[in-house]
Amino acid sequence: MANPRLRISLRLANGAILAPSKIALLEAIAATGSISAAAQSVHISYRAAWQWVKSINDMLGSPAVLTETGGRKGGGAKLTASGAKVVAIYRAIQSRAQTAAAHELQMLNAMTRERERQHLPSQRPEKLLV
Repeated sequence: MANPRLRISLRLANGAILAPSKIALLEAIAATGSISAAAQSVHISYRAAWQWVKSINDMLGSPAVLTETGGRKGGGAKLTASGAKVVAIYRAIQSRAQTAAAHELQMLNAMTRERERQHLPSQRPEKLLV
C-alpha cells in the first residue's frame, strides 16, 4: 500500500485559493518556458492554464508569470522571482505539514483496506461465457 500524503489547498487572506494543481502549473511553466506545453504536461486545456495564470497573477502584488507574445522567435512564458518564491513557500508548507502529520496519516492508512483496481472500459476483463 502506498504511503499516504497530504494535498493542501491554501485560502489566502484576500480570498484567493492556491491549490496543488496551480503550483504544478507554475512548476511546469518554469520547466517548459511555455504555457501551452505546461498545460499539456499537467493535463489541462490551454484556456484553463491561461485562466489559472491570470488568477495567480491577480492574487499577488507582482506577477508570478510573465509572457511574451509570439513572433519570428515565438512567444514564451517564464516564472518571475515572485512566482518562484510562491512555489518555494508552498512546497515548504507542504513538506512541514506532511512531516507533522506523518504519524496520524500512517494510523489512518492502517485502518483502510485496499481499493480494487479500477478498469477503464477498454481494459475490463472479458466476461467468460459458460
